[in-house]
Amino acid sequence: MYTDDSILTGPTDKELDEAVKAMKATGLDLTVEGKIEDFLGVNIDRHEDGTFHMSQPRLIDQILKEMRLNSPNVNVKQTPALVSKILKRGTGTEPFDGHFNYRSIIGKLNFLTSSTRPDIAYTVHQAARFSADPKQDHGKAVEWICRYLAGTRDKGIILKPQDKSFDVYCDSDFSGNWDIDEAADDRDTARSRSAYVIMYAGCPIVWGSKLQTLCALSSTEAEYYCLSTSLREVIPIMELAKEMKERGFDIGTTVPKVHCKVFEDNSGALEIATVHKVRPRTKFMNVQYHHFRHYVDTGEITIHPIDTNDQPADMLSKSVPIGKLIKHRMFLQRW
Repeated sequence: MYTDDSILTGPTDKELDEAVKAMKATGLDLTVEGKIEDFLGVNIDRHEDGTFHMSQPRLIDQILKEMRLNSPNVNVKQTPALVSKILKRGTGTEPFDGHFNYRSIIGKLNFLTSSTRPDIAYTVHQAARFSADPKQDHGKAVEWICRYLAGTRDKGIILKPQDKSFDVYCDSDFSGNWDIDEAADDRDTARSRSAYVIMYAGCPIVWGSKLQTLCALSSTEAEYYCLSTSLREVIPIMELAKEMKERGFDIGTTVPKVHCKVFEDNSGALEIATVHKVRPRTKFMNVQYHHFRHYVDTGEITIHPIDTNDQPADMLSKSVPIGKLIKHRMFLQRW
């Protein structure tokens, strides 16, 4: 049996050495590469102030080379996409001319997005929707993303652990792709988008940007679906942290339970999540989307409002102006 690279963590070098010896004693043939500097293509740079800079310049270089955008004088972009333009199926536009491998580039961008670059999550997912039959507009959108990466090649995520709370920022774009001219050929234009970021100790650990599976009938429903989706991700992390604490791990909490703060910017979704009342318009949510109410009742999850302008997940739900992009990117990625 062969296993991929692994990270071994522990409180001291002595305990790590003992764990390695114990594994070798069972007959495993393994190698120890020392302090972690690179893992699965992600560069990890430790700084003296306790921060970690995670980036993927080699993958970006590979993407830019395939796109023929690796010259030093390439025209770079300040944002991942045009704010004023939403990608559509484009049944009336010319097919993509194939001057680069669309699917291959999208695959690499997806890996980059999920590893160190949440700032391009929305635009990459939008472009990925049309991989089966890309048009010229889709190819231009991918090229725009790559020009943005050309100007931010060495950037990624800077992790600076602070407090030990869980924070979930979730936001929805209600029917953001709707277009009456496209609706007949692309029913997905009616679907809303869910975007969320899960943070631990002030550092982003999980993020997502995806179309919702159901068509929400209001912005409240869209926000609530997004809230439910994000909590399906965070609840297992909470349970893991609880078990770690029970087993003696110092995860830094000062209370007997791990708490998760969920920030919402929609008052309707906030009320549905906190006030247990069956409403005619929302009773269908009872089974599928009220799964987290127990955690709200016990205080393990608390729901808090947040101003729309301060919602960092906004960057993952739609294309935002450069001012908002810089603000939210600084909050999540610290650059």
